[in-house]
Amino acid sequence: MRLLVYNIRYATGTGPAFHFPVPGAGYLRSSRRVLDHITELIRAEDPDLVGLIEVDTGSVRTGMLNQATHVADALGHYTAHQCKYGTGSINQLVPIVRKQSNALLAAPRVTGERFHYFDTGIKRLIIELELDQLCVFLVHLSLKFRHRQYQLRTLHDLVVRSHKPVIVAGDFNTFWGTHEIYLFMRAAGLRSANTEGLPSFPSRHPRVELDFILVSRGIDVTSFRIPAVTWSDHRPLVCDFELNGNSIGPEFP
Repeated sequence: MRLLVYNIRYATGTGPAFHFPVPGAGYLRSSRRVLDHITELIRAEDPDLVGLIEVDTGSVRTGMLNQATHVADALGHYTAHQCKYGTGSINQLVPIVRKQSNALLAAPRVTGERFHYFDTGIKRLIIELELDQLCVFLVHLSLKFRHRQYQLRTLHDLVVRSHKPVIVAGDFNTFWGTHEIYLFMRAAGLRSANTEGLPSFPSRHPRVELDFILVSRGIDVTSFRIPAVTWSDHRPLVCDFELNGNSIGPEFP
């Protein structure tokens, strides 16, 4: 199977124009051209599962286009998506912001999604997608170190409850790379598919490992790549894996 994980930054693009006329102004302008490039990249990789971080599900920024559905339709996939802020967050009342979401895409027969929420941080959504022999969790962790540590504790508890092999993927915002999540991985019985610690951010000249695909026992990673594309400020992760039938659920080293 192939999993692709990509923080697409709402298909707002990159480069100097993103910060014109003021820094960050590009967040208010989504580009259909950029979204089409991202869609074609994903189609060319032909993944079985796709995790999209920072996807707009139909605000004025995109002309009310749901980017998750747009990409899923192009792939012939089912999609589970939700606003990444807590259900009681004031962000749920703010135009554009309330459509800022994360999404998991998979084959049309897969519909076993569940939505969980962290107790801390602004970005709180955890999407869980359960397949016949696998559980996938998609996350976008907080920018604040202290909040991330609380979030990792919650994520740990979800992972160890699973009776199936587990993948945890997404944008972890870990500015110290795997050093920051080492104890979490050990406690949850997870290992990184990115064994070389390749950086994924910023996309033009990557220096930091912010994005992760973590796998449990029962999963063999056969290939891992980070395509050199710059449609977002992050680069995508592409992981090929097999279920080996060894044990079930996470391993405790």
